[in-house]
Amino acid sequence: MLATTTSSNFVDLDISLTAWLWLAAVIVTLLAIDLYRHRHAHEPSPRQAAMESMAWVACGLGFSIFIAIAYGQQAFGEYISGYLIEESLSVDNVFVWSMLFTAMAIPLRYQHRVLFWGIVGAIVMRAVFIVVGSALLGQFWWLLVVFGLFLIYTGAKVIRHRNDEDERSAAPGMGLLSKVMPISETLDGQKFFTRLNGRRAATPLLAACVALSIADVIFAVDSVPAILAVSKEPYIVFASNAFAILGLRAMYFLLANAKERFHYLSHALGSILVFVGIKMTISHWYHLNTYVSLALIIAMLALAIALSLRLSRDRSGEHPPKH
Repeated sequence: MLATTTSSNFVDLDISLTAWLWLAAVIVTLLAIDLYRHRHAHEPSPRQAAMESMAWVACGLGFSIFIAIAYGQQAFGEYISGYLIEESLSVDNVFVWSMLFTAMAIPLRYQHRVLFWGIVGAIVMRAVFIVVGSALLGQFWWLLVVFGLFLIYTGAKVIRHRNDEDERSAAPGMGLLSKVMPISETLDGQKFFTRLNGRRAATPLLAACVALSIADVIFAVDSVPAILAVSKEPYIVFASNAFAILGLRAMYFLLANAKERFHYLSHALGSILVFVGIKMTISHWYHLNTYVSLALIIAMLALAIALSLRLSRDRSGEHPPKH
């Protein structure tokens, strides 16, 4: 396994088929363990969600150690940057999921099953996006400018984000599924299919799963180019994407009801998109150091969280008076 640095200062790895198969095996194993642990419908407690979130983060960071040992410091920096960008941008995904589940009246005890298969679909779709995106960038360098400008535009939209934009995310999924088969208005346990007037019909769980998949395609259009701005190596981009997405289910149960506490988070996410968009736009002529990029992303997130928590304390009257 060899690692070199290209003229644009991005790492260029010689990834063997064995390395790809091992990565796939690790992801499938983690998914199987998670599916087994949640084989019975139940409402996860905040403590359980917190413990699982820490476990998934540990898995993602643990893989970064493998990247560092196998491929070197530059590859490690690109993986961590990609992982952090995807994890940050996915927070918006969590809030959209919460709105979708509320709008479609999906009980909390059944939400993990929907999220599990939604995550599986998301990983597959991200793989396709990454392969296509990497191939295009390898052939047409000017697409860096196109993708970069798109990220800047998207970041500006996120900064001025409106709540009602999320509530419309379920409509395409519901409309698409209703054209294929009838949709039952009632649940049938954890089943995705049921019988309605003697015909096979989709349950609200399947409708929610399709809606989540449609929403993730929209998010992937933003997040995949953002990660391609910090790494051009498909193996690093996919691994950082996959490990960040794997922990989203636990993060959802931890943060779904905390949107009001993170008022400035959307501003930070939009700023990150604008930053990586600028970085991508100029990357053909100038490459910003990976660790400088990582430090700036961490600083934006930390500032947004700190300001959000301060605002939350001020609104609740818990902020101590100044002397």
